[in-house]
Amino acid sequence: MESRVGIGYDIHRLALERKLFIGGVEIPYSKGLLGYSDADVLIHAVCDALLGAIAEKDIGELFPDSDPKYKDIASSEILKIILGLVSKKGYKVCNVDAVVIAEEPKLLPFRDKIQENLSRVLKLDKNCVGVKAKTNEGLGELGRKEGIACYAVVLIKKES
Repeated sequence: MESRVGIGYDIHRLALERKLFIGGVEIPYSKGLLGYSDADVLIHAVCDALLGAIAEKDIGELFPDSDPKYKDIASSEILKIILGLVSKKGYKVCNVDAVVIAEEPKLLPFRDKIQENLSRVLKLDKNCVGVKAKTNEGLGELGRKEGIACYAVVLIKKES
């Protein structure tokens, strides 16, 4: 069976008067991520990883912020559309691994819930979805708590 790997990255600025969503889970915090959609960096990174694995355009090209139908859309809905593209090309997702980089809030208390939500949306066993949270050790924009970033890697296989 043919396998492919994709890598994705996303970063968003933190802003007041926004809800914070990571992996489709609302995280209680004084700020949220600024973006046209709900700005869920984890799901956006997974989306771009999947799109890369199937050699498609990136999330910004397929879901432009100039299109009003994507205003405030839940990123999990974007992910579902992309999963449809993956399936249409004859692939299935095998596993996902992601690293979220945030000084605050601490994500460890929410990791299991994030992992469960992603595994549900991706239709994978929970043990096939890795989610790690790291800080930037106080360095740069992320270290100054100005934003949150995420890297994600996916493995897909051609369905037999």
